[in-house]
Amino acid sequence: MAYEFPSEAWMEEYKNRLNESEEYGEQGAGWGVGFDGDFIFHIVADDRLPEDRYFYIALEDGKCTAVKEVDDLDEVEHGFVMRGAYSDWQKLNDGEMGAIDGMMSGVFDLEGDMQKVMQYSGAAVAMTETSASIDTEYAY
Repeated sequence: MAYEFPSEAWMEEYKNRLNESEEYGEQGAGWGVGFDGDFIFHIVADDRLPEDRYFYIALEDGKCTAVKEVDDLDEVEHGFVMRGAYSDWQKLNDGEMGAIDGMMSGVFDLEGDMQKVMQYSGAAVAMTETSASIDTEYAY
């Protein structure tokens, strides 16, 4: 079954697959323990996506505990924002670009403690591999 991106259904499938992933569970152990490890994925409108979209993803100790679409950054508490154009999210989801490579090259902007992200770079790789495993249809 294909999941439309961006959508809550896609994010729910992402959550389920993260929680089924032994690799993510191992690499993400300790993430969000003693600090806010929750993310907002800010998908920036581009020539394909008509308006910005925001998805909250709660991550703690190798588990994804919640996902939901939010209207803006202030709607939920979070420790990190990962921001990029819709077309770049598509490349990330399709496995054409890694999350760390995308952040280090400036394709994606990260708000939050980059040192923490680098400390858990294996979790970021596992998250990207997980997103690439989802049969995705792009809405735009």
